[in-house]
Amino acid sequence: MDTEASMLPSTTPRSRALATEAVHAGRDDLAALGLHAPPIDLSTTYPSYDSRGEAERIDAFATTGARPDGPPVYARLDNPTTARFETALARLEGTASAVSFASGMAALTAVLLARASMGLRHVVAVRPLYGCSDHLLGAGLLGTEVTWTDPAGIAGAIRADTGLVMVETPANPTLAEVDIRALAHSCGSVPLLVDNTFATPVLQRPVERGARIVLHSATKYLGGHGDVMGGVVACDEEFAARLRQVRFATGGVLHPMAGYLLLRGLSTLPVRVRAASTSAAELSRRLTADPRIARVHYPKVGGAMVSFEVYGDPHRVISAVRLITPAVSLGSVDTLIQHPASISHRIVDEGDRQAAGVGDRLLRMSVGLEDVEDLWADLCQALSDPPARTAAGTVPEWLPTGR
Repeated sequence: MDTEASMLPSTTPRSRALATEAVHAGRDDLAALGLHAPPIDLSTTYPSYDSRGEAERIDAFATTGARPDGPPVYARLDNPTTARFETALARLEGTASAVSFASGMAALTAVLLARASMGLRHVVAVRPLYGCSDHLLGAGLLGTEVTWTDPAGIAGAIRADTGLVMVETPANPTLAEVDIRALAHSCGSVPLLVDNTFATPVLQRPVERGARIVLHSATKYLGGHGDVMGGVVACDEEFAARLRQVRFATGGVLHPMAGYLLLRGLSTLPVRVRAASTSAAELSRRLTADPRIARVHYPKVGGAMVSFEVYGDPHRVISAVRLITPAVSLGSVDTLIQHPASISHRIVDEGDRQAAGVGDRLLRMSVGLEDVEDLWADLCQALSDPPARTAAGTVPEWLPTGR
């Protein structure tokens, strides 16, 4: 059984390039173990004939949240396969530790619960955020209270019970950007959490700019193939220990198979992000010059996300794409397009959504690895073609008519 991963260091003696870390982090011990591919440990429990020793290790974990020494005790405490992914992601983000969860929302929930357990239930946040993040903060489901503000109002919104300041940059779905370094300064002693899902550590490492917590929906670019769900928080070891305690108590663990797929996804992350970003930048340029497009959003940091507002009916575009996949989510090897007001941000109050720039004619596109000319051809026909008609000449009921 592979137990060495839980003891892998979170930093290396010598700095390595990001592309090198993406391939080797979390795998440094494999050759010494006589392995090439990381093993998958699917055990939920682990045998031990020393019940007194197990009791002591569980007590230590409950007290400190530190990973148990020796073999795992139970899969809700730790798992060697997911530990490898956590080690690798921490190295890519430049943090001491990382803690993985079953989804990005489970990861954010754990962060909020960890801060609330310290009596810090107030959150200051900047819109737009991912729609479900917005909902979780505002609905009070976890007993949190949120103050929404713009970046300039951060310092004035902080209270004695503020446990977190949260931003997403580039933001979902408008791709609005904020100055992380300036925001971190405004936060003072309050931790700044940056949702880095869109940029990934390939394009920015928020901790280097003063953020203390980095959140990822690992379902997106870290996995990269649309076949795994997960979330991860990169942070210092002190906060990671609290997150492990929350994870153990609530059960939002990442499945080991998901941990394996996410670790494998990291190995190609720099190549995928840079290739997709090149195509996204070109599509952004062409869309900007297209008279059918009212406005294009593309971040200065770059990336594979493009959002654009159409003059016509956005639902017609969604129904007309043929190569591009009309689906929620993002960060896959294939290009996806969706209408945020109908899907990802449907749960946000309409007034708040509109005020954050998420209008009814906005489309969000996650550019994949297809040839850019094929993508452009599909976009052009989707923007130009009238709705498909049946043999009788009527528009099918499943196609929106714009009414």
